[in-house]
Amino acid sequence: MPIIVLTKKNLLIALACVALLVGGLFLWLRLREAPKTGETASVMAPVENYELNVLPMKSRELPVYGVGRSDDRIALTIDAAWDADKTPFILDTLDKYNVKATFFLCGVWVKQYPDYVKEIARRGHEIGNHSLTHPHMSRMDSIAIQKELSDLDDMLQELTGKRSTLFRAPFGEYNDTVIKAAHEAGYEVIQWSRDTVDWKQDRSAQTILDGVLKKLQSGDIILCHNNGYKIETYLPVLIETAQQKGFTFVTVSELLLSGETSIDNNGIQQARKRP
Repeated sequence: MPIIVLTKKNLLIALACVALLVGGLFLWLRLREAPKTGETASVMAPVENYELNVLPMKSRELPVYGVGRSDDRIALTIDAAWDADKTPFILDTLDKYNVKATFFLCGVWVKQYPDYVKEIARRGHEIGNHSLTHPHMSRMDSIAIQKELSDLDDMLQELTGKRSTLFRAPFGEYNDTVIKAAHEAGYEVIQWSRDTVDWKQDRSAQTILDGVLKKLQSGDIILCHNNGYKIETYLPVLIETAQQKGFTFVTVSELLLSGETSIDNNGIQQARKRP
């Protein structure tokens, strides 16, 4: 009777052959049971439809970028976070064209230029909250965010007798935490729909004017900076041209809709439709 001696090498070869046979059998069975191309499409379609229907419903908090209205009202907003040498020119230009703007002031600027804060309020312009220290708020928790807002409003109230109701996030950065924290503290969060990008030194006044005026429409919120490089050149032309086109400048609070509202996926505030 022959004697079969199993070595370690032979055993490994045998196991490999068995594994190949089992794998081949499993693959053959799967191919036999697989549906045809048309059947595959019908099985996958419900899954794809579900994803398409569900993903857009994911909630995201948005600020107001613009307002859905058709009466040719627009708002001019001016952020102030550094320097003030052009502020007298801006205020005089606004007076010349009988325009009331909304100034979003940062605490550092308020502390350094308290007399300008008082003058802005004295001339009838609206003051919004642009944070105390101009931090990256998307990295902060709700308590820290609300402290930034309340501490600045304490300063504004001392200087002007009023607290702000509008808030613009530093750098325009926000996430759900920022928006919710501001709303819980009683602020409407405001972005912009037309950006002058006047903080860029190499951006010409004509480029700024073209970028704003060519697409200007009712409900737009225009972003400027109190020390924008070309603001002394473009601001009078922007205001005069917009007025010639039939637009009326109002403060952001006057631009916002009253009553029940909602914000669409583009950040446009709309009157809420009743069912």
